Amino acid sequence: MKPKGNIEARDEQLIEKTVGREVVFEGKVFSVEVKKVELYDGSISNREVVLHHGGATIVALDEDKNIFMVRQFRSPYEKVLFELPAGKLEKDEDPKECAIRELKEETGMVAESVESLGEMYATPGYCSEIIHLYLATGLSKGEGNPDDGEFLQVIKIPLSEAIDMIERNEISDAKTMVALLKTARKVGI
Repeated sequence: MKPKGNIEARDEQLIEKTVGREVVFEGKVFSVEVKKVELYDGSISNREVVLHHGGATIVALDEDKNIFMVRQFRSPYEKVLFELPAGKLEKDEDPKECAIRELKEETGMVAESVESLGEMYATPGYCSEIIHLYLATGLSKGEGNPDDGEFLQVIKIPLSEAIDMIERNEISDAKTMVALLKTARKVGI
């Protein structure tokens, strides 16, 4: 439901004007900049922003409404997480091609059809990363080829069980939750 009234007119008080920026870190996966911004009331503030090329994730859904996920150790949390196949975009890479590549690399799956489920802002308070969400159907199985240093397990489970796992907080990865919930709604679960 869209709010009533002229949103653009109300946005004027929310817009921040960038008046300076400095890159303070450059890495392989992301960079960090400190932006100096002028607020609506004329005051100046700083914003620390992680600059990221974005990523893509894909729901591999078979004809029986099973999905294929991966289990992978995630260093920031020091634990193994359930996730959908996903990867970071290379500079100027097409998100759909990234999702298709990651599906093949991580699960060995190839899809007859890949459609967009939209996109999500992972952490909009401080990061520019946009994650593109896709649904793959018409699956055929081949051999996976994970990246060097990437160790994972492929898990096949019913989509309905994955939704229950979200409810039980057994799946806590945001991109995975959003893509699975969108898929469940799309297929009537």
